[in-house]
Amino acid sequence: MRLTEWTMEEQEQLIHFMTTNAWPFHGNSNPAREIIEKAIEEGGYESDEVKTFWVENDDYQKVGIVKVFDLQDEIPVFDLRIAESYRGHGYGPSALKKVAEYVFNLPEMKIRVEGHTRQDNFAMRKTFERAGFVKEGHLRKAWFSPKENSYYDAITYGITREDFNEGTTTPVLWDDQQVTEPTKVKVHTAMRTFPDSFESDRLIIRAPKVEDAPLVWKSVQVSHKALQPWMPWAQNIQKIEDTTGNIRQAVADFVTRKDLRLHLFLKETGEFIGASGFHRINWDIPKVEIGYWLDSRFEGKGYMTEAAERLTEFAFEDLGARRVEIRCDIDNVRSRAVAERLKFTLEGILKQDSLSADGKYVRDTCIYAKIK
Repeated sequence: MRLTEWTMEEQEQLIHFMTTNAWPFHGNSNPAREIIEKAIEEGGYESDEVKTFWVENDDYQKVGIVKVFDLQDEIPVFDLRIAESYRGHGYGPSALKKVAEYVFNLPEMKIRVEGHTRQDNFAMRKTFERAGFVKEGHLRKAWFSPKENSYYDAITYGITREDFNEGTTTPVLWDDQQVTEPTKVKVHTAMRTFPDSFESDRLIIRAPKVEDAPLVWKSVQVSHKALQPWMPWAQNIQKIEDTTGNIRQAVADFVTRKDLRLHLFLKETGEFIGASGFHRINWDIPKVEIGYWLDSRFEGKGYMTEAAERLTEFAFEDLGARRVEIRCDIDNVRSRAVAERLKFTLEGILKQDSLSADGKYVRDTCIYAKIK
């Protein structure tokens, strides 16, 4: 991946890029052509204060754009935008590392570089963290959204020249009234960086996005009868608002590494077919539990076995897990079959361990596991 400097000869490409993608967390989520033309004319993309770069992948495709401004100041700021079709592919963190490299290699010896985002823009916050930026400020009601006519909290992230050069992360000590000397700390396993999107032979497996809500909701409605015996959350018909709220929480949990929900899509058609993920995470060991459910329209094709196999591989190789579990009700034949096909060991059956999905009966739980 590389940054290539934008030139005035590429005005039409820039205008097309800015007007054909949606920017839901920016002040103007759908800028008109006239606005971009005026910004270009007034030096908003190229001047002594501003440099603009294309974000290009290894195939020389323009996947995003980044604008670095306040270049006459000791502390430049940037604005990164990734095209909709390329979001979730890991380009953001790589681009930010390139931005930091550009800034700190300028002859003026910049002190730091920083960026800002809306508090609920969890994808961007995760991008900052993966690129080695540190959360340095939380400004209440500081981000105005004209589209919604409301204010949001704003979050500031930054990276210093020292941290960049040393490859370290120095967290902010918020309780600074008693501690005067900041210390370098080892990043907890939970904050290790790993992709939020990966693939198997037939599937794209990625972190949840709020815009997935209609697809997930529809899938749950269609599969309600099949899911109800095993899933507590499937006891009642969900409203789309419930699904949206649930996904928002899943996005937040993914950012904080509390829980890693993953959505499954067919490579060939882009169809949503179910969800999986890593739950009951203990980062100190580390160990995870794989959970899953499949849209009933896609049963019998081996998709969930394929997904669980890829997740197991990902857990050991990317999460550094030492133990991966699959837990299920003793009578959940389909779920048990997935674990057994993947050669998980049945370590035990916990008698009277849990309640049935409807909460009416005490059930036995099978524990399958693989260890590294």
